[in-house]
Amino acid sequence: MRGRQRVKTVVDLVEAPEAAPAARPATAPPAPPVDVDPLYGVALLKTAFELKRRPEGSVDEVLRGVLARMRIDEDAFRSFLARQGGLLAALGQKR
Repeated sequence: MRGRQRVKTVVDLVEAPEAAPAARPATAPPAPPVDVDPLYGVALLKTAFELKRRPEGSVDEVLRGVLARMRIDEDAFRSFLARQGGLLAALGQKR
């Protein structure tokens, strides 16, 4: 090999003592309930994309259309939105 050679770094791995599991920070949002349909997040994304594509449509109209196409119960979805209202408002204000 011609030219300069790289310096090789040797790292000694030391086993860390077993620590207690890290506690969840107080600022972390609570875990979502288990009964939430995983398609709700997809429905929110589709609604956002649809609103971006058609800005003249109302949010309720676009949301109804997305939920109908995805065959999601509108009442259950709206109750999910009501439970997540604080989180959604916080995310909307970060924008």
